[in-house]
Amino acid sequence: MSATEIDRTLQRVAHEIVERSGGTSNLALIGVRRRGVPLANRIARAMREIDRVEVPVGTLDITLYRDDLSKVAAHPVIQSSDINFSVDDKDLILVDDVLYTGRTARAAMNALFDLGRPRSLRLCVLIDRGHREMPIEASFVGRMVQTSDSEIIEVKLREIDQDERVILVDRVE
Repeated sequence: MSATEIDRTLQRVAHEIVERSGGTSNLALIGVRRRGVPLANRIARAMREIDRVEVPVGTLDITLYRDDLSKVAAHPVIQSSDINFSVDDKDLILVDDVLYTGRTARAAMNALFDLGRPRSLRLCVLIDRGHREMPIEASFVGRMVQTSDSEIIEVKLREIDQDERVILVDRVE
């Protein structure tokens, strides 16, 4: 995906979220740290243009909730979550870049439920590449991409990578 295709996709997803949610009155977006955060912010900006309402956006660090923490690093870097609103009784949209095994989404759900009890929680991803290991599906998907286990999806966003694209590459062992 090019930068233009990413922007167009996020606009479409924002419209879809607003339509299927009946507006933005009780919505809040939670971006999974790293690339889910700028995606959530972009979707919130698009929603502001649709409904003229400021949708709250939070940042969630799931490092301590990962089931593969010992494989990530000997001393993983833990960053802070930043959710300055109550999640209780909110309609939350969890935003991430790629949905693969479902383990990140599961970790994010555990982290969110430690903060409170939302009315609903739905998942929004830029790319769904299949290969689920858990019974988790996204409610809002930018693009479905069929991949093999030997391939990975790289999402580059200007806010983090100073580049803007999505590419399919072969996994390097």
